Amino acid sequence: MPYFNEHLRSKLPKSGTNIFTSMSQLSNKHNAVNLSQGFPDFDVDPILIKTVQKYFDKSYHQYAPMHGVYKLREQISKKTEKLYSNYYHEEHEINITSGATQAIYTAISALIREDDEVILFTPAFDCYQPAIELNGGKPVFVQLKAPDFSINWEEVKKLITHRTKMIIINSPNNPTGKILSAEDLKELQKITSDSNILILSDEVYEHLVFDNEKHNSVCKLPELANRSIVVFSFGKTFHVTGWKLGYVLAPKNIMREIRKVHQFSIFSSNHPLQMALAEYIENEENYLKLNDFYQQKRDLFLSIIEASRFEPLNCQGTYFQLLKYNKICDLNDLAMAKELIIKNGIASIPISVFYHANLDQKILRFCFAKTMETLKRAGEILIKI
Repeated sequence: MPYFNEHLRSKLPKSGTNIFTSMSQLSNKHNAVNLSQGFPDFDVDPILIKTVQKYFDKSYHQYAPMHGVYKLREQISKKTEKLYSNYYHEEHEINITSGATQAIYTAISALIREDDEVILFTPAFDCYQPAIELNGGKPVFVQLKAPDFSINWEEVKKLITHRTKMIIINSPNNPTGKILSAEDLKELQKITSDSNILILSDEVYEHLVFDNEKHNSVCKLPELANRSIVVFSFGKTFHVTGWKLGYVLAPKNIMREIRKVHQFSIFSSNHPLQMALAEYIENEENYLKLNDFYQQKRDLFLSIIEASRFEPLNCQGTYFQLLKYNKICDLNDLAMAKELIIKNGIASIPISVFYHANLDQKILRFCFAKTMETLKRAGEILIKI
């Protein structure tokens, strides 16, 4: 096999195989119940599958428009205006992407330059920091701690400098399940009101909010929305993560820059799937019912493990439940996660990997986007530990 002898200087020297891949591989090796990676194990709505098949049969097999299928952008515009009372122009302010991660990377690539500072809150999903660093930016971390993972906005204000270009928020939050309140967004608006700081708002779990709480989108605040890039995911919403389809909303002048990068990276996304989703989301019940659907799964999981020694933290949204295990053992969370797979047959994700400083708080993340049978099997294991 050919081998390149010259030294390659890595642009991401600290990165390797991510935790989701490694834990799933270990889980498969030991035939464990896999509650680690965030993918559902139940069937997709048959109506959506039939709709997709219809558009495959209609031969939508060539490139979709670069901005995305117009009918889908039109439906997104209507949906956003109805939910968040803010109109986004379907032609100039909405772009379909190949998943939320691509949307986030593309937005950062388009807007972050060498030595720009980007404030982000940890624990955070793992795609933010590499995207910043690959584009020459400097991540500035705000560390949030259990049990409530609340934000001290005065602390954030002190971190803002003349180099601060962007603040990244994620609500509902992966991995914590925390949602930002309306007051949080007002505070964010307040501390950035006299600046040109951009907001990148990752809202992929917008339809997974529990206990009669509401999702507070930056789209609701016009002043904030005017300098925000807002990212959503069809994969997360309709449990079709393998389809890799999402979308991004932004004001026209910001979207113009995002599209410049988008056209040279992805260009366009899956055509028949876009056509199907455009038809499917015409019925708002297809996404409005999801809060209750996932809350039932969360509540089932919590009821099953109630007799265990794990301590559940408050989960306001997403399909992840944090469990604290400090009453069980003193292992660090990565060691505990591996032991649970190898010795007990259940896979989770250690929370420390979501922190830049690998903060160990003896907490694991479990995905409850699973069938009743899977959750019961998982619960039976956890109550014996």
